[in-house]
Amino acid sequence: MTHRHAQGTHAPELRAAAAHLGRRRFLTGTSAAAALAFAVNLPSFGVASAAELDAGKITEDPFTLGVASGDPRPDSVLLWTRLAPRPYEADTGLPANRVSVRWELAHDADFTRIVRRGRADAHPELHHSVHVAVDGLDSDRVYYYRFRAGTWLSPVGRTRTAPARDARITALTFAAVSCQAYHDGYFTAYKHLAEEDLDVVFHLGDYLYEYAVTAVGGARGYTDRRLPAHYNRETVTLEDYRLRYALYKSDPDLRAAHAAHPFVVTWDDHETENNYAGGTPENDVPPEEFLLRRASAYRAYWENQPLRAPQRPTGPDMRLYRRLDFGRLARFDILDTRQYRSDQAYGDGWQVPGPESEDASRTMTGEAQERWLLDGWKNSTATWNVVPQQVTFARRRNLPTEGFKLSMDAWDGYPASRQRLLDGVEAAGIENFMVLTGDVHTGNAYDLKKDWNDPESRTLGTEIVATSIASGKDGADKPADWATLMAANAHMKFYNGRRGYVTVALGGAQARADFRTVSAVTTPGAPVTTVASFVTEAGRPGLEPA
Repeated sequence: MTHRHAQGTHAPELRAAAAHLGRRRFLTGTSAAAALAFAVNLPSFGVASAAELDAGKITEDPFTLGVASGDPRPDSVLLWTRLAPRPYEADTGLPANRVSVRWELAHDADFTRIVRRGRADAHPELHHSVHVAVDGLDSDRVYYYRFRAGTWLSPVGRTRTAPARDARITALTFAAVSCQAYHDGYFTAYKHLAEEDLDVVFHLGDYLYEYAVTAVGGARGYTDRRLPAHYNRETVTLEDYRLRYALYKSDPDLRAAHAAHPFVVTWDDHETENNYAGGTPENDVPPEEFLLRRASAYRAYWENQPLRAPQRPTGPDMRLYRRLDFGRLARFDILDTRQYRSDQAYGDGWQVPGPESEDASRTMTGEAQERWLLDGWKNSTATWNVVPQQVTFARRRNLPTEGFKLSMDAWDGYPASRQRLLDGVEAAGIENFMVLTGDVHTGNAYDLKKDWNDPESRTLGTEIVATSIASGKDGADKPADWATLMAANAHMKFYNGRRGYVTVALGGAQARADFRTVSAVTTPGAPVTTVASFVTEAGRPGLEPA
């Protein structure tokens, strides 16, 4: 698949700037980044640019995409919405004017005890998205929020602040989710997730897929509606990505999950393009062409997620890795394993490992992110150190015999980078190390071994892999390669191919992971079931059936 059909549809001022930039300069030079910063007519924070629209003249519900909250801190939470009376249209049914939006935060869902209220501008340059950081809040407390534009009132969202940094909390429950291909099925798992008792949800990537969605919604097989023809093509431009987010966020189950829990999001590849690596695209297009696409994808991602101001992108660059602490119980280091990685070895895919993949200079995280992570572990006093990230961290052989292959897109394609992290875990004395992973559309549980070739070697931590919300369609409890992979990887404790999510309950003495799956996603309404549960004791890494 090529993207040449989309060339010429990027904004002309961005294309003109890109044409004069070499790839290296583009990626490393501040002047080059600024040239493609989407800064043209972009408002600074708190500065009004376009003329104001009287919100009272909005005649259709602008809150069709719901509400969301994210990145909870002890005294603060980020609230999000986007005004879109007609979400499947490029201009969303609004003129290119800013809209003043009122917001409220309360102790109760009826808003009888309002804690904070204010106004925020929804700028057309940011596709009428609203990001409100509400500060000065009580720690470890549930709040309710809503927005108002003219006479229209948004759905009510529920959120929660993090515990105080030094709080000795005894329990924290979170969920991990990933991979929600709209065209592969319904987001039924999100309906069940919305009903769970959780403190926070970690989205580990592939929130969006760039692939075409047919008029009947692909595997959803709609009979009561027809999606617009512009969805039946791959996303390349800013308009493409914005429209695709509108399609995804129009799903009622996804909206329900966002309204029920604060989300902490990070991306994988499909929010931009399948298996891209840093500035290297999957397909053979000029570097500046791909970086225009990456800038468009990153811009739309920020506009449509509950992310704070430091995550706002500058052109094709976006600082997504960040750290959240939940009392003394847990530290979460959220990684970005796409933007800074070396290109996949041996042309990507499953390959026999060799000198190219095992080159010590290869990196999954980039040097700056790696140093940030290692330094953070040295300073951590948390009981649990959890790393939400994208691709499988444990070694994963495809055969139990010699001549096995490994995935060059996962950490197996970057073993030196992985080893530097495992060495850092040991050097920092991290006793309770947990990796959260998405990407592979299966639920997995791994022990992380000091020596992958010796099942009796020291276990350094655990990896919990959340299956997909919809990607891969209905799936199966035991995929075709189940027996082979289980035999090939003694440290793999669990493998299931249904759709769903995983919940993790952290305590002072142990962590428990419950793998929750639905029987089908190609038809709506499937029930949810816990198919397996594992525990790992604090101070004794390793997974045991619960």
